[in-house]
Amino acid sequence: MKKKIVVLTGAGMSAESGISTFRDSNGLWENHDIMEVASPEGWLNNPALVLDFYNKRRAQLKEVKPNRGHEILAEMEKDHDVQIITQNVDNLHEKAGSSNILHLHGELTKVRSVADENFILDWTNDLHLGDTDNNGKQLRPHIVWFGEEVPAIEQAIPMMEEADVVIIIGTSLQVYPAAGLMHYAKPHVPVYYIDPNPATIYDLANPLEVLAMSASEGMERIMSYEL
Repeated sequence: MKKKIVVLTGAGMSAESGISTFRDSNGLWENHDIMEVASPEGWLNNPALVLDFYNKRRAQLKEVKPNRGHEILAEMEKDHDVQIITQNVDNLHEKAGSSNILHLHGELTKVRSVADENFILDWTNDLHLGDTDNNGKQLRPHIVWFGEEVPAIEQAIPMMEEADVVIIIGTSLQVYPAAGLMHYAKPHVPVYYIDPNPATIYDLANPLEVLAMSASEGMERIMSYEL
């Protein structure tokens, strides 16, 4: 029977592919204080640093490949209606072949105008000071920075409410509002949580199975289940 599977993925989903997770140890991201490169204040203080940081992240996307976890999620579309809600800004779900992906925190391969958040362009190369929209306004990474609203959460909530199965992969469950999404699932819906260092989940009414393993190992295990 075809089921609606909603998958919430975080940084751990892409860790096996070589994309670093800034929350793993010292709170730095590629040796930068996260607020220097991922906040509106950081952008105002040093836009050149911010652009250089995301240019390097964007270039890295050309070197990395989806891991087995990404591939299994794409393969699951043969048998189920799979909706991915990701906190990741990389394009590895797309590269693996998944077709229904909602990026909560933006995308590295897009940029937008500082004056109009709806002016969004596909962008795969470096972004520089002086690259502007049609009205001469600077372009910035299409990333939701700390302190900014997460507009896509309004799309994510009804997706979670309609889920028959919820899979959470590679997230510390510390970043809100994404971390609260699972609580919108109907109470009888099973929740599978895959993470090598899983956080404790409190106040969840759903049946929960925690798989303390990598994204690939966890998805291999879930593929053996009858969902």
